[in-house]
Amino acid sequence: MIEERARVIAAGEGFAWVETERRSACGSCRANPGCGTAVLAKAMGRRRVRLRALSGIPVQSGDEVMVGIDESALVQGSLAVYLTPLLIMLAGAAVGDQVIGSEAASLLLGAAGLLGSFLWLRHAGGIRDNPLYQPVVLRRVTADAGAGCIAPPP
Repeated sequence: MIEERARVIAAGEGFAWVETERRSACGSCRANPGCGTAVLAKAMGRRRVRLRALSGIPVQSGDEVMVGIDESALVQGSLAVYLTPLLIMLAGAAVGDQVIGSEAASLLLGAAGLLGSFLWLRHAGGIRDNPLYQPVVLRRVTADAGAGCIAPPP
Protein backbone atom coordinates (compact mmCIF):
# COMPACT_ATOMS: atom_id res chain seq x y z
CA MET A 1 0.00 0.00 0.00
CA ILE A 2 1.38 3.40 -0.99
CA GLU A 3 0.48 5.93 1.71
CA GLU A 4 0.43 9.72 1.80
CA ARG A 5 -0.54 12.20 4.48
CA ALA A 6 -3.45 14.50 3.59
CA ARG A 7 -5.83 17.05 5.08
CA VAL A 8 -9.59 16.58 4.73
CA ILE A 9 -11.22 19.49 2.93
CA ALA A 10 -14.76 18.14 2.81
CA ALA A 11 -16.42 14.89 3.82
CA GLY A 12 -19.50 13.06 2.65
CA GLU A 13 -21.11 9.67 3.14
CA GLY A 14 -18.43 7.12 2.25
CA PHE A 15 -15.92 9.57 0.78
CA ALA A 16 -13.76 12.57 1.62
CA TRP A 17 -12.12 15.28 -0.46
CA VAL A 18 -8.51 15.48 0.66
CA GLU A 19 -5.57 17.69 -0.19
CA THR A 20 -1.99 16.46 -0.32
CA GLU A 21 1.20 18.36 -0.92
CA ARG A 22 3.20 17.22 -3.94
CA ARG A 23 6.78 16.67 -2.84
CA SER A 24 9.94 15.46 -4.47
CA ALA A 25 12.25 12.88 -2.91
CA CYS A 26 15.21 14.97 -4.07
CA GLY A 27 15.90 16.47 -0.64
CA SER A 28 17.49 13.26 0.64
CA CYS A 29 19.50 12.41 -2.48
CA ARG A 30 23.27 12.98 -2.55
CA ALA A 31 23.16 13.99 -6.23
CA ASN A 32 20.71 16.82 -5.46
CA PRO A 33 23.07 19.78 -6.19
CA GLY A 34 23.88 18.62 -9.73
CA CYS A 35 20.58 16.96 -10.66
CA GLY A 36 18.24 18.36 -13.30
CA THR A 37 15.23 16.73 -11.64
CA ALA A 38 16.00 18.54 -8.37
CA VAL A 39 16.23 21.86 -10.19
CA LEU A 40 12.87 21.18 -11.87
CA ALA A 41 11.28 20.19 -8.54
CA LYS A 42 12.49 23.42 -6.94
CA ALA A 43 11.23 25.50 -9.85
CA MET A 44 7.76 23.92 -9.73
CA GLY A 45 7.53 24.44 -5.99
CA ARG A 46 5.24 22.59 -3.65
CA ARG A 47 1.81 22.31 -5.17
CA ARG A 48 -1.28 20.97 -3.51
CA VAL A 49 -3.29 18.18 -5.10
CA ARG A 50 -6.97 17.62 -4.32
CA LEU A 51 -8.57 14.24 -4.79
CA ARG A 52 -11.60 12.23 -3.77
CA ALA A 53 -10.87 9.29 -1.50
CA LEU A 54 -13.17 6.53 -0.30
CA SER A 55 -13.64 6.65 3.46
CA GLY A 56 -14.95 3.93 5.74
CA ILE A 57 -14.13 5.95 8.84
CA PRO A 58 -15.85 9.15 9.99
CA VAL A 59 -13.79 12.21 9.14
CA GLN A 60 -14.52 15.90 9.06
CA SER A 61 -13.04 18.97 7.45
CA GLY A 62 -9.63 19.82 8.87
CA ASP A 63 -8.70 16.28 9.95
CA GLU A 64 -5.22 15.00 9.11
CA VAL A 65 -5.47 11.53 7.58
CA MET A 66 -3.38 8.92 5.82
CA VAL A 67 -4.67 7.97 2.37
CA GLY A 68 -3.42 5.02 0.41
CA ILE A 69 -3.71 3.15 -2.85
CA ASP A 70 -2.76 -0.43 -3.60
CA GLU A 71 0.52 -0.79 -5.52
CA SER A 72 -0.95 -3.22 -8.05
CA ALA A 73 -3.83 -0.85 -8.77
CA LEU A 74 -1.35 1.97 -9.36
CA VAL A 75 0.68 -0.17 -11.78
CA GLN A 76 -2.40 -1.43 -13.65
CA GLY A 77 -3.87 2.06 -13.90
CA SER A 78 -0.56 3.48 -15.14
CA LEU A 79 -0.29 0.78 -17.77
CA ALA A 80 -3.81 1.48 -18.98
CA VAL A 81 -3.28 5.23 -19.16
CA TYR A 82 0.20 5.21 -20.71
CA LEU A 83 0.51 1.96 -22.64
CA THR A 84 -2.93 1.83 -24.28
CA PRO A 85 -2.59 5.11 -26.22
CA LEU A 86 0.93 4.20 -27.28
CA LEU A 87 -0.08 0.78 -28.61
CA ILE A 88 -3.14 2.12 -30.43
CA MET A 89 -1.08 4.91 -31.98
CA LEU A 90 1.53 2.40 -33.20
CA ALA A 91 -1.18 0.09 -34.54
CA GLY A 92 -2.75 2.98 -36.47
CA ALA A 93 0.61 3.97 -37.89
CA ALA A 94 1.34 0.36 -38.89
CA VAL A 95 -2.03 0.06 -40.66
CA GLY A 96 -1.36 3.27 -42.52
CA ASP A 97 2.07 2.08 -43.57
CA GLN A 98 1.33 -1.56 -44.39
CA VAL A 99 -2.23 -1.41 -45.76
CA ILE A 100 -2.41 2.01 -47.39
CA GLY A 101 1.32 2.28 -48.04
CA SER A 102 1.80 5.98 -47.55
CA GLU A 103 3.65 7.98 -44.96
CA ALA A 104 0.85 10.54 -44.74
CA ALA A 105 -1.71 7.81 -44.02
CA SER A 106 0.62 6.37 -41.39
CA LEU A 107 0.89 9.76 -39.68
CA LEU A 108 -2.84 10.44 -39.87
CA LEU A 109 -3.91 7.00 -38.62
CA GLY A 110 -1.30 7.10 -35.84
CA ALA A 111 -2.52 10.53 -34.69
CA ALA A 112 -6.16 9.42 -34.98
CA GLY A 113 -5.40 6.31 -32.92
CA LEU A 114 -3.70 8.38 -30.24
CA LEU A 115 -6.54 10.90 -30.06
CA GLY A 116 -9.17 8.16 -30.16
CA SER A 117 -7.50 6.25 -27.33
CA PHE A 118 -7.35 9.40 -25.18
CA LEU A 119 -11.07 9.99 -25.77
CA TRP A 120 -11.85 6.34 -25.05
CA LEU A 121 -9.88 6.39 -21.79
CA ARG A 122 -11.52 9.65 -20.76
CA HIS A 123 -15.07 8.40 -21.27
CA ALA A 124 -14.76 4.65 -20.67
CA GLY A 125 -14.71 5.14 -16.89
CA GLY A 126 -13.49 1.59 -16.29
CA ILE A 127 -10.69 2.71 -14.02
CA ARG A 128 -12.08 6.01 -12.81
CA ASP A 129 -15.28 4.48 -11.40
CA ASN A 130 -13.75 1.24 -10.11
CA PRO A 131 -13.30 1.27 -6.30
CA LEU A 132 -10.16 -0.88 -6.63
CA TYR A 133 -8.37 2.05 -8.26
CA GLN A 134 -9.58 4.74 -5.83
CA PRO A 135 -7.48 6.16 -3.01
CA VAL A 136 -8.78 5.18 0.43
CA VAL A 137 -8.67 7.00 3.77
CA LEU A 138 -6.76 4.54 5.96
CA ARG A 139 -6.69 6.27 9.34
CA ARG A 140 -6.70 9.62 11.11
CA VAL A 141 -3.45 11.19 12.28
CA THR A 142 -3.56 12.46 15.86
CA ALA A 143 -2.89 16.07 16.89
CA ASP A 144 0.54 14.97 18.19
CA ALA A 145 1.79 14.63 14.61
CA GLY A 146 5.30 15.73 15.55
CA ALA A 147 5.77 12.49 17.45
CA GLY A 148 4.45 10.47 14.51
CA CYS A 149 1.53 9.01 16.47
CA ILE A 150 -1.22 7.51 14.39
CA ALA A 151 -4.73 7.19 15.73
CA PRO A 152 -6.19 3.70 15.34
CA PRO A 153 -9.34 3.40 13.24
CA PRO A 154 -12.54 3.54 15.31
